[in-house]
Amino acid sequence: MKISYEDMLKLKRWNTPTIYNGWEIISENDRSGNYFNREETRDFMPAQGPMVGQAVTVSCEPSNRSHSFREGVWKEYYTWVASQDGPKIVVVQDLDKPNFIGAFWGEVNSNIHRALGCVGTITDGAVRDVDEMMNAGFKALASRMCVGHAWSVPVSWGETVSVFGCPVSTGDLIHADKHGFLIIPEEDQSRLLESVIFMDNNECNTVIPAARGKAGRSIEEILSDITKASKEFGTAAKNFAGKKGEW
Repeated sequence: MKISYEDMLKLKRWNTPTIYNGWEIISENDRSGNYFNREETRDFMPAQGPMVGQAVTVSCEPSNRSHSFREGVWKEYYTWVASQDGPKIVVVQDLDKPNFIGAFWGEVNSNIHRALGCVGTITDGAVRDVDEMMNAGFKALASRMCVGHAWSVPVSWGETVSVFGCPVSTGDLIHADKHGFLIIPEEDQSRLLESVIFMDNNECNTVIPAARGKAGRSIEEILSDITKASKEFGTAAKNFAGKKGEW
């Protein structure tokens, strides 16, 4: 069952690694599978915090001038984006990678997509007008910045794309921040918020306090406390989800 809009917004309270911790404890999917970026991303608006949304996918090829001769392509693409459920994260595969020629994103396109219910983008291509994008409230994880747009138009959309070594399909639930991005499979979404809250509290009640405030204590005493707390963490996680978790 898909996550509700309200719970989706609540997930913005945690960073993406914390969402991962909650996800892995309840999921039967392989944690080494294709659910997160394998290549490094760059968050150009880290101060905006995490973004959560459903993917809408598109590809571009700024080096290929022939795409610019397609009449009505932008209107057709924007109409499709508007028809998708939100909040939306636009996932763009740049077919020129790694020889970037131009940016799909800038001030105008980010404002238009914001009006269509999109909160940000993940693109393995380039971005420009970064300050103006941030002013629009449009977050961007990208490979780099560049000056121009060349012939940046939508080539195809709604298909599975590959960005930063991870396949993404339209409708995928994504949580993303400066660490990268994570896709939550539909079968794991209904328990995700509950699990994230539990695992965050589990850390705060066991291993984190055991490692803090140890002034004046011997190494043996500190390690003993950490070992005890790690066992408590694992027991609590196993009682919650049948798995002991990270610790």
